[in-house]
Amino acid sequence: MADLGKRAPQAIAHAATSLVGTLAGLIGGGALLLILCGILLVGAVVASPFGIFFSGKDADQTIRTAMEEINADYQERLDEIKAAHTYDVLEMSGSRALWKEVLAVYAVKATTDPDHARDVATMDSEKLDLLKDIFWQMHEVTFFTEDRTELVVEDTETSVTRTYLHITVSHKTPDEMADIYVFDQDQRDMLAELLDDENNSLWLQALYGITEGDGDLVAIALSQVGNIGGNPYWSWYGFSSHVDWCACFVSWCANECGYIEAGVIPRFAGCIQGSNWFRNRDLWQDGGYEPRPGDIIFFDWEGDGLTDHVGIVERVESSRIYTVEGNSGDACRQNSYPIDSPVIYGFGCPTY
Repeated sequence: MADLGKRAPQAIAHAATSLVGTLAGLIGGGALLLILCGILLVGAVVASPFGIFFSGKDADQTIRTAMEEINADYQERLDEIKAAHTYDVLEMSGSRALWKEVLAVYAVKATTDPDHARDVATMDSEKLDLLKDIFWQMHEVTFFTEDRTELVVEDTETSVTRTYLHITVSHKTPDEMADIYVFDQDQRDMLAELLDDENNSLWLQALYGITEGDGDLVAIALSQVGNIGGNPYWSWYGFSSHVDWCACFVSWCANECGYIEAGVIPRFAGCIQGSNWFRNRDLWQDGGYEPRPGDIIFFDWEGDGLTDHVGIVERVESSRIYTVEGNSGDACRQNSYPIDSPVIYGFGCPTY
């Protein structure tokens, strides 16, 4: 099934025809009937909302490339708001819907549209437009500015007026989207089944190629690679000026996924604070452990037994840990380390 999921439905049909022709003269009718039933079952699944789990990787347009394009559109929307205003401090709040929630709504709407049903195992420009429409119907970005007069104490106490730009991201739930699209009970049942926790591993594999751990957190972190200076992460946290922002970055990514509100990952600005949160809940592994994507990796650069940097595990390959880190040279970067590197302090292991 996993290999078939990499092909378009048309390719599955072609393979089925070839298989029937090859096997018809080699095996009996009963065995052939079982094979045909299996092929028909796969085809039915691919044509259903569950075809999202068969989304291909090899075409020019895929679910993953669509997600990347929409992530870029979302970031461009935020950048346009910031560029259109003069401000001293940026404060961001709210969070996006999980990608699996957006895609579950898309899968049900696309495959069950009575006027124009489409499979979701493949992606094209028409389906991309539909997915974009659903994403932006699920999300709202609002903003306002305000001036605040604040006391600043340095050598003397003075009053300073700063302009704050507040940007808030809010999102609708899948159930709210089902109301908007007037889904019937069968469609709502499909939506609930797609979002059942038992399917989390299928979502991770189909959308991110991740077979364990958490792909949403990794995807959000990867979308930020290239940020320089750490804004909006430290300003979102509440700091009025630049600070060491590696922990703010991890917290911001977690908030984008809804994990802070859910109590899965803490909101923390200090590495020791963050590592203690995981330790106190028995969600900790020392260095030498092979982490999962989405684990929180803590570093000890000075070897003094105190953690002073933090990032997000992207993946592990050939005994090497690949990470996404904020405040790596005052930028968001991808890095890698040997799994037994002495600078690795340990790992927070969220229960996704």
